Order: sequence, then C-alpha cells, then structure tokens
Amino acid sequence: MGDTWSQLPWPGPPQPAVLLVSLLLAAGVMHSDAGTSCPVLCTCHNQVVDCSSQRLFSVPPDLPMDTRNLSLAHNRIATVPPGYLTCYMELRVLDLHNNSLIELPPGLFLHAKRLAHLDLSYNNLSHVPADMFQEAHGLVHIDLSHNPWLRRVHPQAFQGLMQLRDLDLSYGGLAFLSLEALEGLPGLVTLQIGGNPWVCGCTMEPLLKWLRNRIQRCTSDSQLAECRGPPEVEGAPLFSLTEESFKACHLTLTLDDYLFIAFVGFVVSIASVATNFLLGITANCCHRWSKASEEEEI
Repeated sequence: MGDTWSQLPWPGPPQPAVLLVSLLLAAGVMHSDAGTSCPVLCTCHNQVVDCSSQRLFSVPPDLPMDTRNLSLAHNRIATVPPGYLTCYMELRVLDLHNNSLIELPPGLFLHAKRLAHLDLSYNNLSHVPADMFQEAHGLVHIDLSHNPWLRRVHPQAFQGLMQLRDLDLSYGGLAFLSLEALEGLPGLVTLQIGGNPWVCGCTMEPLLKWLRNRIQRCTSDSQLAECRGPPEVEGAPLFSLTEESFKACHLTLTLDDYLFIAFVGFVVSIASVATNFLLGITANCCHRWSKASEEEEI
C-alpha cells in the first residue's frame, strides 16, 4: 500500500486560487454559524460583542445571532429601537452605561429571557415604568445608579424578578420609593440607595421599617443614605430613623379631644360674635357723638 502511494505523482503546492476559495468557504461557514457579521466599529470574539467607546449615536443594527455579552458603554446613544433585542436569545450581559438614554422602549426585554446582568448607570433616565423589565425574569443584577434625573420608580417596576440579587439605585433624584417596589424581591442581597434626596416623611415609614428588618441579610450603603427633608431630620442617616421618629404620623384623636376642639370652636365663635357686637355699638356711638357735635357747632 505504501509503495502504491509513493508511485502516485505529487500534485504540487496548492494554487493561490484554491486557497482563496477555501478561505471564502470557511468565512461563509463562520458567517452562517454566527448569523451575521460583526458590526462596524465593534469587535467580536467568543460570543462577546464590544462596541464601547466608539462615539456611537445609535445602536449597531445587526449583531451576531449568538451574542452573549454586548457592551455599548461610553457612547452617545440616546434611544434604543423597539424590538432591538428580539433576535438575540442567548444574550446574558447588556452594558449600556455612560450613554444619553432618557427612556427605554416598552417590551425591550420581552425575548431576553436569559439576560442576567444589565447596566444602565450614568444615563439620563427619568423614571422606571412598570413594564420596563417585563419578562426578563432571569435578571440577577440591575444597575440604575448615577441617573440624576431619576425621580420615580413605579411600584411594579421590578415585578416578577424573583432572581434579582443586586439592585443599585444610588445617586439619582429619588425622594420617595414605594415599599411595593422592593417587597416582591425575595432574593435581594445588595441594595444601594445612597446619594438620593430622600424626604423622610410619613410616607417613607413603611419602606424604612422593611429595610430595618432586612438590614442583617441585605447589604446596603446605609452610611450614604441621608434625609434631605423635612427640616427636623435633614442630614440624618436614613437608617437611624426609628419608630419614635414617626410617632407624629400615628397620633389619633380621642372623643375627649374632639369634644375639646368643639368646645374651643364654640367659644371662639361666641367671642367673635360678641366682639363684632361691641364694635358695632362703638361705631354707632361714635357716629351719634360726631353728629351731635356738628349740630352744636351750627
């Protein structure tokens, strides 16, 4: 057998045209496996697509279909088109921090069921609506920090995120946060809420009571969370407030209190009537005296 092979003519070195065709065929196979080519200005390797720091004003239109990690950080992206993530079923990590996002389209994460890490920090988000993370039940980490215009988080913003462990809401513009927004997160381990202008009035008591009960098993930036109002607690650490701090919120009036208020009101009314009567008599006397004086002069 060896002698037979040795007697066959050697075909010679491969021709350049043959090499080119082979490379094109290999590229075609790679292209079909990935679903699409790597976007311009991005680098793609091992299901990681890095488009960070490219001064992009919009998201790249086409990504490899098997993308797992997508970084669009440090750009100037202001909007994300609806349905942008529909085709990327394998997406695990999405980094959009340090952009110019004002809001995200409803249902953006409807098909991103494997998404675990989401970074939206250092943007211009103003609110977190109820449907923002709809169907993204696999989320483990959400970073919404350093959104200075973030004023409102809907009570159902994080509904259904049973696996969420880390939530960062620090350094925004939040003055109030509903207890309902957090109490449905049984897996929450780390919560960052410092650097917000919290108004520690009566409406904040349910949330603070809930946080105090979880502080032992939930890491929090308790030293950075301070009250900006009302004036009597301005500058006080959020977690230093106790039930005594909200004592005035639970004052209730007894029957004696109501009777006393009614009596005072009655007395004030009588005094008012008497005062008006005396003022009327005094004015009438002054008028008569003035008129009598004028007649005597005549």
